[in-house]
Amino acid sequence: MNNTIYLVDAYAHIYRGYHAIPLLSTKTGKPSNALLAIGKFLMYMEKDLKPEYGAFVFDKGPPMDRLKILPEYKATRPSMPDELRVQVEPLRKMVKAFGWNLIEKEGFEADDVIATLACKFVDSKVDVISNDKDISQIINDRITMLTTSPGQKGFEIRDTKAVEKKFDVQPSQIVDYLSLTGDASDNIQGLQGVGPKTAAKLLKEYGCLDNIIASVERISNEALREKIKETSETLRRNIRLITLDKNIPLEGVHTKENLLIDSPDLDELVSIAEEYELKSLVQDFMKLSPKVKMQGEFSF
Repeated sequence: MNNTIYLVDAYAHIYRGYHAIPLLSTKTGKPSNALLAIGKFLMYMEKDLKPEYGAFVFDKGPPMDRLKILPEYKATRPSMPDELRVQVEPLRKMVKAFGWNLIEKEGFEADDVIATLACKFVDSKVDVISNDKDISQIINDRITMLTTSPGQKGFEIRDTKAVEKKFDVQPSQIVDYLSLTGDASDNIQGLQGVGPKTAAKLLKEYGCLDNIIASVERISNEALREKIKETSETLRRNIRLITLDKNIPLEGVHTKENLLIDSPDLDELVSIAEEYELKSLVQDFMKLSPKVKMQGEFSF
């Protein structure tokens, strides 16, 4: 039995699938490329991971706490394409019919819900399926990430050693590292002129951002020293923005058993694939075992 809990950053993989496959549509014009991609993704996980516990975790509503700190948070992100938007609801139905739980919390981002779940079940190994570098901050001996990249078959494991190799800092330093470098995807401005190498060097020498600010007079590079002085409040703000919330109340998820993945609802899956004229998915889904019972959709 596979006792690992798998937490999927849902929209990240939906977007990835949408962009990976050229736009497809039915004879009546209904877009279907993201559905095909996620259907294949579900089949791949079923074949290679054989998950027993897990959930697809969704963003739900504006992240109000972060927007209070920075109204421009994520303001540079383009809106969801209409061709993808109309696929979201059938995608959710497909994922649920496959037996996976769907979890979301109003006003919170998926990363925070994932962090809460990963840190809640302290006796279980957790694999987070995401490419979001923010999640690297919760990696430890029990929590790892499974990442993907263009042209890559399967997942790459990002554990503590992989974090150190990729970023040259420890997982516990990721928040400070990203606070220094900034995160363009979230519209978070870092310290101008400070890239990954300089950020890692500073953290190796001083340990954390608070120590860097407190010891700023010891920094020999005058220009860097002055920049840190001038932007210390911005850097502290960045820490608040980037730190994941690990204590979100998730009323419907009390024990690991709430995250059990059920056998697929074969009839529903085939119905969705046929409606969207995805013949290869129909063939794939027909190979699955019949449904036993369904788990939950937790929307708080």
